[in-house]
Amino acid sequence: MQSQTHYQGTVEEKLICWALLFTYPIYAIGGLYIIGSLLGWTVLGIVVLRSFFEGENSFRQVPLIVWLWGLGMLMMLMSLWVAHADWSLGATQTIKSTAGWAKGWALLGVFPLLGAVVNLKPERLIRAVCVVGKHTAIFGAITFILYVAGAPGQLFISPLQIFGGAGDNFFMVSLYGVNPETGAGRWQFFAPWAPAAGFLSCIFVIFCLQEKEKTWRNWGVAGCVVMAMLSQSRAGWAIFIMIIPLFLFTSQLKNPWLLLGLGVLLPIILLLGEPIYEWVMDTFQQIKDTRPDSTRVRAALENLAVQRWRDEAPIWGHGKVESGAKLVEFMPIGSHHTWYGLLFVKGLVGLFALAIPMVVSLIYLFVFSAHNVQARAAMCLLVVFVCYSFFENLEILAYLYWPALFWLGMTFKNLRNGESHV
Repeated sequence: MQSQTHYQGTVEEKLICWALLFTYPIYAIGGLYIIGSLLGWTVLGIVVLRSFFEGENSFRQVPLIVWLWGLGMLMMLMSLWVAHADWSLGATQTIKSTAGWAKGWALLGVFPLLGAVVNLKPERLIRAVCVVGKHTAIFGAITFILYVAGAPGQLFISPLQIFGGAGDNFFMVSLYGVNPETGAGRWQFFAPWAPAAGFLSCIFVIFCLQEKEKTWRNWGVAGCVVMAMLSQSRAGWAIFIMIIPLFLFTSQLKNPWLLLGLGVLLPIILLLGEPIYEWVMDTFQQIKDTRPDSTRVRAALENLAVQRWRDEAPIWGHGKVESGAKLVEFMPIGSHHTWYGLLFVKGLVGLFALAIPMVVSLIYLFVFSAHNVQARAAMCLLVVFVCYSFFENLEILAYLYWPALFWLGMTFKNLRNGESHV
């Protein structure tokens, strides 16, 4: 079977596939933040125009659960506007924050919608991710040699930053980074920082495990392993190790022997609950102690976010992140954690705007996961989202993990249509 790196199809399909295939060339010019942010809106515009000129409503058959994601992200926007009005942040800041919403939270509604209306075959998206995995494995090997040889890690900040409005990290082109606590090399690949690369490795490996052709599957998984290892993300390592067996063995939930085994195992776990709990907590503490400064800053940011949300803006939030003090190394309050960030910036309204579609989707996909590999993959992707939401802000990285959002919409559409992908 030949490599499917040249895709036929509509303009929308080609844009989606080529945006993935050219991940590293786009990264080489510092354009991923711009491309990832614009891709969803561009493809959505093309779909709307096609529906208008061809007289066919492409959105007629969109599943309700996809609209739920869109409604949740619109509630995010409403919360943003209300908070800006409450705190008198002004028209300029409101416009700037609305543009930030369009490049962040809005994508969690746009890409699932595109997955439900663009007729892209799952195999094509899987192959494109495997290609990125192959490039990642090669990039990791070459840059590791350059690191050992003493080559400089950071190359340049792309001039495209003037169009992006984000921080330097999103436009930095580098071979590798440096861990500030150990001084050793730490790779962020095409992500803005190393833990985000760990997040992407967990997302991409779910795609690569579905590849039918062995060579591409091996390349894709190898790239994900390299990304997980060199990113040195504590959360990435743990989630990566957990998500692979979850994806591979969820289908066995319909096996009566497995159910019988769980019936025997669960009472044993309950009897041994206390020592198991203590072992898990001790292990978790040891992981945190490997980077005490990072753990301290995160804990302080979380405490500040919760305290100020509770005391100052419980319903609609503060409208935007705020710079922290020296205590948190001047990190923005409302960053480094999706849920605390939502409470601080968008209040309870924002928190439920994400939590409701996420929980409903998880339950819905779990029902089909034992019999449908596409649903199983979508469920695992959501599990990664949930796990990483306690370590990263999902909003700011949506321009990178958009293939997972697209897969969600595609899966919901196929499940509604009764299409089987066992």
